[in-house]
Amino acid sequence: MQLLENTAKALKKRGFDAHAFASSAQAVAFIKSMIGKEESVTWGGSMTIRDMGLTEALKTEGYLTYDRDEIPPAERPAFVREHFFSDYYLMSANAVTESGELLNLDGIGNRVASLIYGPKKVIAVVGKNKIVPTLEDAYHRVREVAAPKNAQRFSIATPCKKTGKCANCLSPDTICSEMVYTRTCRPAGRICVILIDEELGY
Repeated sequence: MQLLENTAKALKKRGFDAHAFASSAQAVAFIKSMIGKEESVTWGGSMTIRDMGLTEALKTEGYLTYDRDEIPPAERPAFVREHFFSDYYLMSANAVTESGELLNLDGIGNRVASLIYGPKKVIAVVGKNKIVPTLEDAYHRVREVAAPKNAQRFSIATPCKKTGKCANCLSPDTICSEMVYTRTCRPAGRICVILIDEELGY
């Protein structure tokens, strides 16, 4: 937990709201307490928030949720645009440095767009496996760990889906189009980073 607590302190120095928890269950309870049931909540394709039971809890407990996975694929782009200005956007991060920086890689940019601007509040839930010492380590983790593992979830034809290693490809199916480095949170407190002492997501 010391690593998580130190990282939370570093995030706060950069304007982020940040909290460290020992378990997913504690984090889910805290996040639910942040969100009013009349406030709108949406999310992207994060495995972390699904695996920890957060999205299911919100949907079954009466929160106002907009889940793109319940929409036919052809209608999802319009659905995402329609709910871009939701009160809350839930996501994870591909990497968080010990000095309090976020690094995220995206295929079409909907997730990082919401991180940067749109929803009133962003909650980024991060397992301890995504905390790295330096920004250089974050770039390595994003390209060599997160991207290949995420590619293997999708029906796409990229080299990393087959090999599990980044080939710096220019495939039409690439999920590595937008790389966003978040150095500080402005306005302060808009992005809340929830650090959990468990290995979660990719």
